[in-house]
Amino acid sequence: MPKTEERIDKWLWSMRVFKTRTIATDACKKGRVTINGVAIKPSRNIKIGEIVDVKKPPITYTFKVLAIPNGRLGAKLVPEYLENLTPPSQYDLLEMTRISGFVDRSKGMGRPTKREGRELSRFKEESYADNFFLDWEDFDDENDD
Repeated sequence: MPKTEERIDKWLWSMRVFKTRTIATDACKKGRVTINGVAIKPSRNIKIGEIVDVKKPPITYTFKVLAIPNGRLGAKLVPEYLENLTPPSQYDLLEMTRISGFVDRSKGMGRPTKREGRELSRFKEESYADNFFLDWEDFDDENDD
């Protein structure tokens, strides 16, 4: 007998929107999953015909529930259970971020990018050497007076 409703976190996981159910639960708790513009809890039941918005920066996906599966689906079966209503403008935004090389990480966290590495090298060569090393001959001349 087909299901008529299921928890939203389990549905997101079974539809392969998120890799694990824990990640789906966390997304719900952080307010990244909405139904009709209202943030929902992971325990909320979802019904056939509802529209779900999922924010996965930098874009927001929109899905319509067509059916509720009994478990996690293979990727080829997903279109039978959900309809992707995400506007093309969102995919354009995703493509622009890929092209621009934007990396979603906090400044100063993780390994430096190539650009940041070059800037660090320039900083070390120019300003550090100029400002912090004393010329010992000048230093000795001042104390001899």
